[in-house]
Amino acid sequence: MGHIQDRWYRKDTDPATGKPVRRRTSLYGKGMRYKVRYLDPDGQERSKTFPDKQKARAEDFLRDVEADVRRGSYIDPDAGKVLFRDFAQNWLDGQTFEETSRQSTESRLNSMVLPYFGGKELGAIKPTDVRAWVRWMQSAKKESSYQSVCFTHVSAILTAAVDDKLISENPCLARSVTRPRPGERKVVPWTRATVKKVRLALPDRYKIIVPVGAGAGLRQGEVFGLGVDAIDRDAMVLNVVRQVREVRGRLVFALPKRARTRDVPLSAGLLRLLDDYLEQFPPVPVTLPWSEPDGKPVTVRLILTTDQAAPLDRRRFGDRVWHNACRKAGITNPTREDGMHALRHHYASVLLDAGESIKALSEYLGHKDPGFTLRTYTHLMPSSAERTRRAIDEEWGSGDDGPAASDGLQTA
Repeated sequence: MGHIQDRWYRKDTDPATGKPVRRRTSLYGKGMRYKVRYLDPDGQERSKTFPDKQKARAEDFLRDVEADVRRGSYIDPDAGKVLFRDFAQNWLDGQTFEETSRQSTESRLNSMVLPYFGGKELGAIKPTDVRAWVRWMQSAKKESSYQSVCFTHVSAILTAAVDDKLISENPCLARSVTRPRPGERKVVPWTRATVKKVRLALPDRYKIIVPVGAGAGLRQGEVFGLGVDAIDRDAMVLNVVRQVREVRGRLVFALPKRARTRDVPLSAGLLRLLDDYLEQFPPVPVTLPWSEPDGKPVTVRLILTTDQAAPLDRRRFGDRVWHNACRKAGITNPTREDGMHALRHHYASVLLDAGESIKALSEYLGHKDPGFTLRTYTHLMPSSAERTRRAIDEEWGSGDDGPAASDGLQTA
């Protein structure tokens, strides 16, 4: 059982009457008056002090802390003294996501989170601090989508601190905190004319990128990691089983995003283009480590390489080749939206316009679920207005009397 000690008075007995009395101690009028003593779940004595005239507050604290101990929800007041910077690093070290995701997360933490929260103790971070930080990001003119991702990182770190019983609540989840929302940005696919212009503007060695991206929907790293082993002529599919990506400054082979391998329908026209390309530029054996810079070496006969028989690097290719081709094709100031991913969006728009289902498109693109595909491309789906008109005309006919009486419908 805990108790409250009055540090300004001690209990004594009046020698003349034998009755209990209170006598001032040497601490009278100095410092905190009430000291709450209690046992934590490990049986260790803990204490917290309160000033004069706050005995009721001390009693409330004792009652709450003993209830927390019984419920198993007790939080050590000293636990929250861990610096956010230290706990964030431990959180990052314990994540199991891909190395590229780890690098991007670390970059966001270093640029937008640690400069603000790094030196603060976990227990000292309040909803007021989170609101001020969000405003700080807005003042820095960061894109809403970037703010949203950074906020998600901070909230995940503080939730982990709650799970580890270092703090009792996540201040990011307070009702007074408004989470940044990514702006609604609709995908605007390149037209067929733009796709053709970019292809014509590329050097011959790299022209095949356009039909592969626009005709199979592969991501950039998947195009760079495409080997001759991916071409299944019997089944007429492309086996998307690897990508080329950069990990800690070095190129490696790895599984596609989210480790989702897939088969994409291979059209006869795309197969002819691939065969023509391979005749002009024979595949080159390239050896890279698997997944990590120190991973097991893997050799693949890549379809696409540089003229020095090296694998393509996303950044160098973008700066030196792709953006130049975009400008030659009439895209004056290429942005992120004009990267190779634009070919993937074009592929999706073509399939949707042809009536392909969202489920099939999701599988071909390697998305995590059809819902994500629908949210991304729903505005590109053909309008149902004309189909609706035809359906009603077929049902009601060309007469003025509406459906047959046998349909059981009544007019008003």
